[in-house]
Parts: sequence; C-alpha cells; structure tokens
Amino acid sequence: MNEIMAEEIGELNTLAGSELLARYNKSLLGVFGTPQQVLVRGAGCLVWDADGKEYLDLLAGIAVNALGHAHPLVTSVISSQLATLGHISNFFTSPTQIALAEKLLELGKAPAGSKVFFSNSGTEANEAAFKLARRNAGSAEAPRTKIVALEQGFHGRTMGALALTWKAAYREPFEPLPGGVEWVPAGDIEALRAAVDENTAAVFIEPIQGEAGVIELGAGYLKAAREITAEAGALLVFDEVQTGIGRTGSWFASAGVLPDAMTLAKGLGGGFPIGAMIVFGEENTALLTPGQHGTTFGGNPVATAAALATLHVIEAQNLLAHVNTVGEAVRGKLAALDFVTEVRGRGLLIGLDLAEEVAPGVVKAALDAGFIINAPGPRTLRLAPPLIVTTEQLDTFVAALPALYAAAVASTKE
Repeated sequence: MNEIMAEEIGELNTLAGSELLARYNKSLLGVFGTPQQVLVRGAGCLVWDADGKEYLDLLAGIAVNALGHAHPLVTSVISSQLATLGHISNFFTSPTQIALAEKLLELGKAPAGSKVFFSNSGTEANEAAFKLARRNAGSAEAPRTKIVALEQGFHGRTMGALALTWKAAYREPFEPLPGGVEWVPAGDIEALRAAVDENTAAVFIEPIQGEAGVIELGAGYLKAAREITAEAGALLVFDEVQTGIGRTGSWFASAGVLPDAMTLAKGLGGGFPIGAMIVFGEENTALLTPGQHGTTFGGNPVATAAALATLHVIEAQNLLAHVNTVGEAVRGKLAALDFVTEVRGRGLLIGLDLAEEVAPGVVKAALDAGFIINAPGPRTLRLAPPLIVTTEQLDTFVAALPALYAAAVASTKE
C-alpha cells in the first residue's frame, strides 16, 4: 500500500475486525446487514481477514473471481491499462472494448449481424435485455406486452431486473414495478408452451438457477424454449450472469442452443466490474437504436482489458477441462456423505442439500474453520470457487464438512 493510502486509512489498519465492523455499521447503509468479516488481502483461492486469519474461498465473491484473488496477469493488465487510458465515456471507443466484443461473439458462435452491449454488472445487463424485450413490441393490432420468466429465478435488483425476479420478498417493497411479467414453473415445458403466445415479447431463463440453489431445468428444456419462442415470435433471453465464462465447465451453460440475447457478468472481469449483453442476429440488434440505451462507465478500457485477460488465462490454461475434472470429483465426494441428500450442478457451480435445515449454521461453522461458502436456502449450500481451485483444496473442505454439519446440528439443540 502506498504512502497516500496508508495516510488515508492508517488508523483503520491498526484496528481489529470487530472494531472495523462497528465502524462499518455506523457509516454504511445496512442493506447487507453486518458483514461476516473484514477481508484485507487475497492470493489465489485464499483470503485473509483483518485479524490475520486465513480462509479458503469457495464462493469467489459469488462466482465472480474466476481466477482467484490478485491473479498476476489480470492485475498487471489492469495496472498497465489504467496507466495508459482509463475512462473515456462512450462518446469514444477503445481497442480493448472492440477486441472484447469480438471475442465474446466468437465464443458465443454468434451469427452475422450479432453485437455486444457492455454494462457494469449483471443486473444492468439484464436491464438492457428487458429494454430489448420491450422493443419487440409487435403491432397496434397485436401488441407484445407480456414477458415470461421462471419461478425461483433471480435476475437482479434494479427495477426492471427486479420485475423479472420471482421472490416476492425482493419485489413487493418496491412495487409497482414494470408490468407484464408472468412466471411459469421452472423446467416445465408444457407450462412454458401454454404461457408463450402472440402477445409475448420475451422469455427470460437462467440455464441453471443459481440463487434458487443451483437448480437445473432438465434435459431438453432450453431447446424446447428456443422452439416455443421462435414459433411465437418472442425473444429468448438467457441470463448467464452466474453460469457463464467457464463456471459450468463450458463457456456458457446454454451451449448448443442459440438465444436472441445472453447476459453476462460476474466471472467475466475476473473480479473487475463488467457486464455484457450479447444480442444475436441482425434483426435483434436493430431493436435498440442510437439514444435508446446507454451507460457512462460500461465497456471502459480498464474493465474490458481485465475481461480480455481473464478470457486469455482460461483459454491458455485450459481451465474448462480443469473445471469439469475437479467439479465432477468433488461432487462425487460430496454425494457420498451420509447427511447430503442431493448434489446438483455442473463444473464448479455446485448446490448440495442437507438432511436437516441447518445450512446457515454450517456456513457459520465453516467460516470459523476457515472456509467461505454460502447458503441460498435453509438446507442448501452453494459452492462457486475460483476456476483455479485444486482437488487438494476442495478435499480439505469435504474432509471438514461432517464436523461442520455436526456442529450446526448440535447448535440447534442447545
């Protein structure tokens, strides 16, 4: 840390974690509650808190830090780009922005006429997709006013993205939200077929529902959704914010089914904020015209450089194969534990259900033992470690999990 930073936060660096959390609660809006710890440093799959304790990060900032913490190439590229050209607004473009757009179109096997819009986050990417859907408005005689989304789906917390999100507790405090959204049971092809008609502008789908507990939609669902939407003239939007960029062992969890738009974020920047909407096909890219959408920071040179570096490392180190290998191995080991009732997911996006509703207690016990995990439900744990995590690191967690589970169960009986 340089001298200026040391001067600005010098006192804070001397405080214990508990003291820093007290300062946090006095100065930051409480929308996240009190953080679990104050983290001060990371390297690879490890992080350290303000008290010097080490943790194995098996959540990666909720599937964000694809290459772990402080990856040398990503940090050097960010530093070099920032020292060259930082922010320019979208009155201008940069070589890194163009190169990243071209790379994403290549990875997405996009047909001619496809294009990319860059944002700063996943919710912003989904907001852009919501506006794209509104532009598929039909005609005065047959207006397209309905948008179909899936039960248990999560798409973000801005007003448009929130309108697509299933959980009532997230939506209801902010209603009225943008209207016209209908939900259908996830994975039910016939329910989707019944809901999508000539008045449907778009269907939004997470190929694997991450916040719901890593729920897959079943064989053939995405292909059926493509057929149903194409027949009705509705757009098909895949939300790959959590599942994209190698998380599931392929570049995109929807690989093999071409949507009309796909949203990305999280792992794309390797920890640096960036989101993207890929719009497939010339007919769809024509829906949004100059002045109808925008962003001040989206696609800036530093963020796009970080994303290019992340994609380069994933390719150069063949991390997709690594993700499949270590993911399959750890899922098998987790499934063999007698208190685990189900293991779901692909690659390194893993959900596991427990025999008792003690998942939050397991998360706390894990943190105390030096592991960072997450509980999207009362009996469900989620793992989304960096794509570089090793079998040996994952094995330490599997070995510790029985004791963590037992401690959580015991705490409910005290």
